[in-house]
Parts: sequence; structure tokens; C-alpha cells
Amino acid sequence: MEKTTWSVPDLLQLSGGYWSTCTLHAGVKLDIFTCLAEGGTTAATLADQLRLDPRGLAMLLNALAAMGLLEKSGNIYTSTPFAAEHLSKSSHGYLGHIIMHHHHLMESWDHLDEAVLSGEPIRRRDSHATDAEARESFEMGMFNLAMQVAPRIVPRIDLTGRRRLLDLGGGPGTYAIHFCLHNPELTAVVVDLPTTRPFAEKTITRFGLSDRIAFADGDFITREIDGRYDVAWLSHILHGEGPEECAVTLKRGVAALEPGGLLLVQEFILDDTRDGPVFPALFSLNMLLGTPHGQAYAEGELKEMLTAAGLIDVRRIPLELPNGAGIIAGTVRG
Repeated sequence: MEKTTWSVPDLLQLSGGYWSTCTLHAGVKLDIFTCLAEGGTTAATLADQLRLDPRGLAMLLNALAAMGLLEKSGNIYTSTPFAAEHLSKSSHGYLGHIIMHHHHLMESWDHLDEAVLSGEPIRRRDSHATDAEARESFEMGMFNLAMQVAPRIVPRIDLTGRRRLLDLGGGPGTYAIHFCLHNPELTAVVVDLPTTRPFAEKTITRFGLSDRIAFADGDFITREIDGRYDVAWLSHILHGEGPEECAVTLKRGVAALEPGGLLLVQEFILDDTRDGPVFPALFSLNMLLGTPHGQAYAEGELKEMLTAAGLIDVRRIPLELPNGAGIIAGTVRG
């Protein structure tokens, strides 16, 4: 793995990079991009519309223009085409949910040193369930991310002859949706906590798949999964648990599969040396901040987990995915 060569300017840019991050987050939180996607306006007019301080807003707009997310001509600000597509709530390409999820994580990251000192999480793990805004940002943020990646994954996974998909911990059901769109004979059940149901049902309805995708409440750590399936999809759920809980989750998934069933795990996967890629290594710290035992896992660890769960033909599917993501597959013995 090629290591980064650092310079002093690079280091200082990294240290102060949160300025740009906070500027983006403020623009999204204040819904500036949605307003400007509808047409250009002055800072004073927009401040009146959004009930913001004109001086502060002008500074924010100028910074966003300097970052290339807005355009400024005279005193008129307009959204760039990119920002209109991805930062306006009126666009189907809106990524504001995942950006606001990142915003909600920032407070805990400011206390990373305390988590390393104590080994205990900083964020309350039930915070998403008690804060409606944070919960929506998390669930629909996962939808934002999955919508970027699912179209690259689903066509590369052959589900020929398989009829019933278990989307375990599937959140808003994005992958179940894409698997069903790509495989007309497939039906699916999304199993997740009850707080996820409204987001999943809304998303499934939006894609016109309510007759083929159902949602089932379930805590798969504490009880068995109802129903029988011939393929199980576990996307980004193992990293929230320690090895013992991962073993239970995989056991539940395998028990729900018919002989010959296929189990697929997507995670941000570390190299076996655990010092790369960068994103999974950083993501592991995010799990330190938010969970008692969660972490990113190395490829070898994940393969061992699937094998220990009783799966055969365990292998990594050859896919180039962003942020060090990868898919490990295994088959239930026939």
C-alpha cells in the first residue's frame, strides 16, 4: 500500500480542513442551496426570506462561492449546477441527509481523545432513536449513500433462480429495492428496528415496490429471524458490533437461509495489516466513538466469521467500490 508523503502545508490544510466542512454543513442546514436552486438573489433578500442576519449570511455565501458551490455575479448569488443537483432538497440527487448525519457526528469526534483514553463510546448509542432530526439524517443518509453504490453492485451479483431476499438491518430498504428492480422474480423482506419502518415504507412506496418488499420489525441480536430465504444481504451492520455479536448476527442470517442459500456481507474492509485503506481505519474510530464494541474488520477476519457461521465457498467478490468497501460472500451447504 502506497503511503502518503506529507508536507507542512498539507498538514496545516488537514488540521484546518474543518472550516470548509462546517461551511458546507451550515449551508445545508440553513437550506441555502434549495433556495438558490430556484433562482439567483442578493444576500439581503435571502436573509429576509430565511430570517438570517444579513452580514453573517453574506460572509457564508461568499465562502460557499469561494469553494465553488455557489456562483456570484455582482451582488447576485446562484447555485452551481452541481450544488443544485446534490444540495437542493427539490432534487432527486439530494445528498443533504448524509451531510447532516456527518454534522451530527462532529460533536463526538471533538472528544476522540477521551474515547481513546477510556475505551468507551462518547455518543449515546440510542441517540438516533431519541432525536427525530438525527434519526432522519441517519436513515436517509444511508439511503443517499446506497443510491450512489447500489447500481454498481447489484448488476454484478448473480441471483438467477433465487426468489426471496432477506435484507438484514436494511434501514430504508435501498438495496432490497435495487435487487428487486434488477431481478423481476425476486421478493424481499427488510428486517430492522421499528424506528426504521416509516423510512423504509416511504422509500419502498416511492419505487412502487410495496407489493414485493415487506418490512418486518426485528432485533436479530436477541431473537431468530422469521421466514425462509435463499439469499441474505447484510450491508454495513457488522461494524456496529463486536466479534461475539457479529457471530450471533451471522448465525441468525445463516439459520434463515435454505440449503444452498447465499449470504452477502458488505463492509468497509481493512487490509489484514489493519493500517489501511484510510477510510476503514478512520471509520473504525467512528465506531469507537459511537458503540461499545464496534469496529471496522479486516478481510481475513470477515472470512473467518463467515466460515465459523457454517458457510462454504467464502470469497471476496471482485468489485471496486468507494471508501474501501467490499463484499464477502458465502454459501450454505446444500
